[in-house]
Amino acid sequence: MVNVLSKQGLIRIFIDVGHGGKDPGAVGNGLLEKDLTLKIAKRVKEILAAYENVEVKMSRTGDTYPTLSERAKAANAWGADFFLSIHINSASKTSTGYEDYIYTKASTKSKEYQKIIHAEIMKEIKKYGVRDRGLQQKNLQVLRTTNMPALLTESLYISNPDEAAILKKAAFIEDVAQGHVNGIVKAFDLKKKKADDKKCHTIVKGDTVSKLAKKYDTTIAKIKKWNKLDDDYMIRIGQKLRVK
Repeated sequence: MVNVLSKQGLIRIFIDVGHGGKDPGAVGNGLLEKDLTLKIAKRVKEILAAYENVEVKMSRTGDTYPTLSERAKAANAWGADFFLSIHINSASKTSTGYEDYIYTKASTKSKEYQKIIHAEIMKEIKKYGVRDRGLQQKNLQVLRTTNMPALLTESLYISNPDEAAILKKAAFIEDVAQGHVNGIVKAFDLKKKKADDKKCHTIVKGDTVSKLAKKYDTTIAKIKKWNKLDDDYMIRIGQKLRVK
């Protein structure tokens, strides 16, 4: 494992969400690669939120198309500690499996991170009968032009009807995302936030207790109790409420 904190005391993970907008990526069996990569990336970010000292930025959060150059430049400008590009493979109807890539002249850290993350992803998805295509190297632009260790993952083949059926499963999206997270956690020695960590929210115009309960997956009664609200649930703009 390699635990490297940035100057801000955080591990900065830049998630490059493959394709998007005018570029659908691979297309097959009723699926678009750009949609799948966004689903996986969002879950990776959400799961990582449960860990300390980690900050995540995504190359896109919707159906937009940042160019390959823009993706790398954004990660470089942010000072990311690790660049993770998420993709889905495509070739023939019989192509199968999971693989990932680092740059052909990758650093020792990139090689180490690849080995760790590859193993953790395979642990999570092997129950689907996924073929392990191994650790690969390739001269890909986003791997070549980023200043930090970088990895590009290719999860299954959208061109294969059987693997497309797996990609359509919400459980698989969750498992492959968890595999990515497990690898990052192990590579950077991340620790989970304490279960009793409190979370606060500063009230803005339009907020209500019921909206906050839904947003933070809690109950109105709990928010009332934590913040000693009256029976009318009166709150004011600028007020800080405990919501977790």
